[in-house]
Amino acid sequence: MDTPKRKPNRLPNFDYSAPGAYFITICTKDKRNLFWTNVGASIARPQLTRWGEIAANAICNISKHYPAISVDRYVVMPNHIHLLLQINTDENGRPMVAPTISVVIQQLKGIITKQVGQSVWQKLFHDHIIRSEADYFKIWEYIENNPAKWEDDCFYKDFE
Repeated sequence: MDTPKRKPNRLPNFDYSAPGAYFITICTKDKRNLFWTNVGASIARPQLTRWGEIAANAICNISKHYPAISVDRYVVMPNHIHLLLQINTDENGRPMVAPTISVVIQQLKGIITKQVGQSVWQKLFHDHIIRSEADYFKIWEYIENNPAKWEDDCFYKDFE
């Protein structure tokens, strides 16, 4: 019996450790709302749960573990996180030694899982290679405004 083939998640033959900007989305398993409390009318100012705070702290520590990578912007949503990551060059414009984006995300998910005490993530993640300054600022703005537009988000799931 043939099993359906999954569409490849990554751009074939692309070096995901190359300098540049990357937009990453990681969803919780079954899109469960784990990172925000039920904030009702004040949804534009979400209250992170303990797990949400663990996720935010782990994101803020990415650059400590991987000096070549900066987190330019991020947001912790109820059931997913968005990251705008940058793999940097040194002061002379040479590529810095950096892990692949997949390794960074795998480690991030692992650190959060260990601190939470159980697996909370879907197996994969979505990435978008940012190819222009306009694309970069569009994604920056999307991340900035995402909490206020939660009910219109494609990952929206009402609090249970």
